[in-house]
Amino acid sequence: MPTPPASAADDAGQDRRPRDRDDAELVARVRALDVAAKVRLLTGAALWSTGAEPRLGLLPVVLSDGPQGVRGIGDVPDATGLLAPAPSAVAASWDPELAERLGELFAAEARRKGVDVLLAPAVNLQRTPVAGRHFEYFAEDPLLTAAVAGGLVRGLQRHGVAGCLKHYVANDSETERTAYRAQVDQRTLREVYLAPFEAVLAESDAWSVMSAYSGVDDGELSAPMGEHTGLLRGVLKDEWGFDGPVISDWAATRSTVPSALGGLDLVMPGPGGPWGDALVAAVEAGEVPESVVDDKVLRLLWLAGRVGRLVAPWDPDEEAPEPRPATGGAPTEREFALLRSVAARGTVLLRDTEGLLPLDGASLSRVALIGPNAVRPYFQGGGSAFVPPNRLVGYAEGLRAALPEARVTVARGGDARRHAPFVDPESLVLRAEFLDTEGHFLGAEELDTGDLTDYRSFPAETHRVLLRGTVTLTEPGRHQLEIGTMGRFAVRVADDEVATGDDDRGVGLVLDSSHSHPPGHTVELTVGESPRAVPLEIDLTVVDAGGYGRIVTCHLRHLRPGAGADEEIAEAVAAARAAEVAVVVVGTNEEVESEGWDRSTLALPGRQDELVRRVAAANPRTVVVVNAGAPVLLPWADEVGALLWGWLPGQEAGHALADVLLGRAEPTGRLPFTLPARADDVPVPHAVPEAGLVRYAEGRDVGYRGWDRAGREPAFPFGHGLGFGAWSYESVEVDTDDLPEGRDLTVKVAVRNTSGRDAREVVQVYLAPPPGEDGRPLRALAGSAVLAVAAGGGGTATVTVPARAFQVWSRRKADWRTPPGRCQLLVGRSSRDIRLTREVRVGTTG
Repeated sequence: MPTPPASAADDAGQDRRPRDRDDAELVARVRALDVAAKVRLLTGAALWSTGAEPRLGLLPVVLSDGPQGVRGIGDVPDATGLLAPAPSAVAASWDPELAERLGELFAAEARRKGVDVLLAPAVNLQRTPVAGRHFEYFAEDPLLTAAVAGGLVRGLQRHGVAGCLKHYVANDSETERTAYRAQVDQRTLREVYLAPFEAVLAESDAWSVMSAYSGVDDGELSAPMGEHTGLLRGVLKDEWGFDGPVISDWAATRSTVPSALGGLDLVMPGPGGPWGDALVAAVEAGEVPESVVDDKVLRLLWLAGRVGRLVAPWDPDEEAPEPRPATGGAPTEREFALLRSVAARGTVLLRDTEGLLPLDGASLSRVALIGPNAVRPYFQGGGSAFVPPNRLVGYAEGLRAALPEARVTVARGGDARRHAPFVDPESLVLRAEFLDTEGHFLGAEELDTGDLTDYRSFPAETHRVLLRGTVTLTEPGRHQLEIGTMGRFAVRVADDEVATGDDDRGVGLVLDSSHSHPPGHTVELTVGESPRAVPLEIDLTVVDAGGYGRIVTCHLRHLRPGAGADEEIAEAVAAARAAEVAVVVVGTNEEVESEGWDRSTLALPGRQDELVRRVAAANPRTVVVVNAGAPVLLPWADEVGALLWGWLPGQEAGHALADVLLGRAEPTGRLPFTLPARADDVPVPHAVPEAGLVRYAEGRDVGYRGWDRAGREPAFPFGHGLGFGAWSYESVEVDTDDLPEGRDLTVKVAVRNTSGRDAREVVQVYLAPPPGEDGRPLRALAGSAVLAVAAGGGGTATVTVPARAFQVWSRRKADWRTPPGRCQLLVGRSSRDIRLTREVRVGTTG
């Protein structure tokens, strides 16, 4: 790992300055500004951009959410973009080079949208399988996380778009995420949760870092991350030499002096927030040294220079230089092909004992495509990762395109969603009236949708939005209307008040995702032979969500009378029985996997388990595809012909699945997490705070390490994946049997592909510490390599085991040390499928 540059610490131990060749000139420019002008730059000028300063030559820097693509900033109505597979799918490739190519695609997309900083990758760990943003993280292992995230950052930044590592640090779950503190000891922080941040910064030089909503209690300091001097200033900046800005998560900053001194550099979003005039006053009162403010501005300039937003100073009375325009343009077929390849490469073949896959497409004439996710795939997770896609290729579309001569029959087999569909616009008449604080009428708008998420098309002085209209119910029988609202509201249906609310949290409603997933209020209505027009009146108080703007949200949903799940499952079973092969797609949906909350169960929603069992019983040639970003229980896994994990696959889902099923692409994925067989076996079953603390009691035994410690058997272990090849491991060699302290180890593994197909193998090397070494995992991933080998051929994988893999953090010495002894290298196909071992003697620190 590179040695950090020499310190250039400022007053109060404050952070390092940029290392640009124009440092002296930049410093002089910054110091010439008055305090108010400097402080103004330290809060966003808008939701997605920073401010400009002519005297510094600073143009606005534009930021955008990721990490399944580049969302953009909402400046172009109905803008769409490329939608990539979720990060957990990318990590399943175990291939940093593939991630690097994806990073280059993201950079091109960012330039099309005029974006300078992509708020990705998220290098938190998949500590618990129920974590709401599990799909958005790469792996349960820090080394695999760092390897794949590092590739993504290199691809991005090679083309002048900054990566932003988030969420620093130990922000690994969503329950009470803006308030809890992770109680985690310093050794665990260093060896597990800080490790991917440190590695990506050292090896890929990420240009920015985002601090987390949550806080950390590391035994020395308990503080919100935006105020944690030990981890922001002490570790990130002073020790690691990070020169870029630390950016707050959106609306996460809640103090002035503590956050300014703690190491935060940029408060987002803006305008407004806790800095501004309050920070100017703190500087003038001597509570915050002006040099601390200077350092923050210099960090922003360093970032702006890297992304092309630092130019020659201009006269403040003259127009600013023309900013670099968004390049615009449409995505290319080459980019579509890459997204398709990433989705296929990340697909994991979990089981295929009968050799069902790949299917012979030429011989197929009847295929049954079954499941709620076959009809309505879950392409991407909810929350800030969401990207409006430019196209979506569903599973039916992909299979029909790949099998033009076959009949593909689609059957849902029951709905897995708790909420009803949005009301049909044809049955809805709705008008929004805008009222000020005195109830005076300001205007109105006719609406044609029941999905009013983050609705803000009202005059600036609007205090209330009054929705009035009717829903016409036509089919005889019992209907359900579901009205989802947030904040302060009153709901009347058919002249009866059915719900009220008085939640005045403002921005808190955005942070817990109530703005996009409001709780529903259900009303049952009976319709006879004649249609029934049901009057609605929904009174919504506008929510002031700070930098997110002023919004209201209302969801109008309608469940018609009709066939229930029993009938749909029976139809699916009949379709499977009549087909030559059944492809069942089960999984999660937007109600289950999303930023804003953690899951309460690992079970598949609805009656999907029953559906799989009944279809598999009807047709032994059943392939099950799991469309989920995080672990779910598969109690029927050994009852189906073949089992694929298909992730949240992005826009090319259908084409990628067809490629895998028909053998046009190999499912080379390996699990980046442990897939449990029983919920009771999970080492960290939840992350619910107790007295405001999430206690990381498992220490360094996160993920598969905890399974090893407990001696429990998962459904499928970390690193598992069959692919289409068959492999023999022939030998393992190291470049030295006696490893000096501080030196990397080179491991060469000879393998042979004994199958009749060209294939890729992921060679995995795990490290078992010397016997009796206290506190270390029984085994930990130490390196891996992806190797392509021709059918019947051999190859050699070269794996670098970094010196850090042999080290532990000494709190007493506040440094890394290498315990002496004999370590075991365990080489294999997963954490539980070890094929070769080799002993290495490791040196000592004295």
